[in-house]
Amino acid sequence: MGNRFFVTLVVSAVVVMTACTDRTGEKHEKDSELMALARSIHDRVLTLDGHIDIEVSFFTPENPDKMGYQKLVSLPAMKSGGLDGAFFTAYVEQGPLNDQGYADAYALACAKIDRIHRVAEGELSVSVGLALNAEDVRDVHSQGKCVAIIGMENGYPLGEEIGNVEKFFNRGVRYITLSHVGQNQICDSNLGLDGQEPLHGGLSAFGVNVVTEMNRLGMIIDVSHIGKESVLDVIRLSRAPVMASHSTHQDFCGIARMWDDEQLLALKDNGGVFHLVGLSMAIKAESPAKTAALGDLRAALGFPAEYWPFFLAFEKAPVETRQEYNRRLAEIEGEFPSATARDFVDHIDSLVERLGIDHVAISSDFYDRTWSLVGWETAAETFNITLELVRRGYTEEQISQIWSGNTLRLWREVERTADTSPHN
Repeated sequence: MGNRFFVTLVVSAVVVMTACTDRTGEKHEKDSELMALARSIHDRVLTLDGHIDIEVSFFTPENPDKMGYQKLVSLPAMKSGGLDGAFFTAYVEQGPLNDQGYADAYALACAKIDRIHRVAEGELSVSVGLALNAEDVRDVHSQGKCVAIIGMENGYPLGEEIGNVEKFFNRGVRYITLSHVGQNQICDSNLGLDGQEPLHGGLSAFGVNVVTEMNRLGMIIDVSHIGKESVLDVIRLSRAPVMASHSTHQDFCGIARMWDDEQLLALKDNGGVFHLVGLSMAIKAESPAKTAALGDLRAALGFPAEYWPFFLAFEKAPVETRQEYNRRLAEIEGEFPSATARDFVDHIDSLVERLGIDHVAISSDFYDRTWSLVGWETAAETFNITLELVRRGYTEEQISQIWSGNTLRLWREVERTADTSPHN
C-alpha cells in the first residue's frame, strides 16, 4: 500500500508539474503572440507626438550642460522606439508685456523655428522632413523620414501685432499654444506667475483677433496651458476644431487647475482633440509624503518649493546642482514610484470613455528623465504605449486614430475652414 501511495504521489506531482509547465508555456506563448501583434501594429501605424519642446540646438550632438531634450528625442531614439514624427515646438518663456519683452520673445521664437528649417532643409534633410499641411505628413513618412511639424508654445512672441500671426504661419508654424505659465496679451493662463490674478477673464480683445486670424489662415489653435475661461472663450469663438496638444484632467493628477469635464465636453462638441501628456506629475497624484520629501530636497539645495518657480530656477542652476538634485530625486522616486506607461493608458481608457475614440491622442512633452513615465522615459520606449493599448484590446484602427488619425483629421478640418480669399 505504501508503494502504491508513493507511486501515486510521484505521478500526481509529475502531473501537477507538467500542468504548471504547460500553463507557463501557454502564458509565454500568449505573451509572445501579444508582443508580435503589437509590434506589427506599431510598425504599420503612423505615430505622431503632439508636443515636444526644442532648443536652438535641436537635433545636434548631445550637450551635457543642456537639460536633455536632445537626449530623450534624438533621431536614433525616435527610430529605435518607432516614433515617426512630432509637433516640434518653439517654447518661449513668458516675460513682461512691453515692447522690449515682445521683441526679445519674437527673436527667440524665430531662432528656434529657423533651426528646425535648417535641420529639415539642409543638415539632416535625408532623415527629417518638414510637413506644412496634413497631407505632407504621410508623404514625408512614406520617404522614411522623421516628420517635423512646427509649433510655437506661448503666443507671447506675437506681441500686439496681429500681422505677426501670418508672419509665423509663413515661417511654417502650424499651431500656437496661446499662453503658457503667466497671463499674456492674448489670454489668461491656468497658472499665474507669482500669484498673478487673471488679466482678462478669458480671451482679451486682442486674443479674439488672434483666434479669428488663426482660423483665417488655417492654423491650429492649441488650448493647452490656458485658463478654463480662456479655453471656453476660444471654443465658443473658433470656426475650426481646436487642439489640446499636451494636457491632463484634474482627476488624474489631483491638480485643480487642470482640465475638468466641462472643458472636455466643450472640446468634444467643437470636434477637437485632447492629447494626454506623458509626464508623471500629470498622470499620478503625488502623495503628501512625497510632496514633503520633494519640498525638503528643494529647500536643501536652495530651490523654491512651488512647482513653476522651482522649474524656472532649476533650468538656470549650475549643472552640478542639477545633478545632485537628480541623484537625490532618484532616491525619493525609489520610495515613491513615478507614474508608469500602464497608468498613462489607464487615463487613455478614461478619456475614450468620456470623449469617444475620435477625440483622444498622445503627447510626451519629453523634458527630463525624472519627469518621464516609467516605461516611456524616452522616445526609444514609444512602442510600450502601443503594446499596452493592444493589451487592453484596442484595434489597429483605434490605435492608429489615437497615435495620429485624430490629429490629422483635426488638421484637415482646420485647413478647410481657412479663408483663402485675398485680404488687404
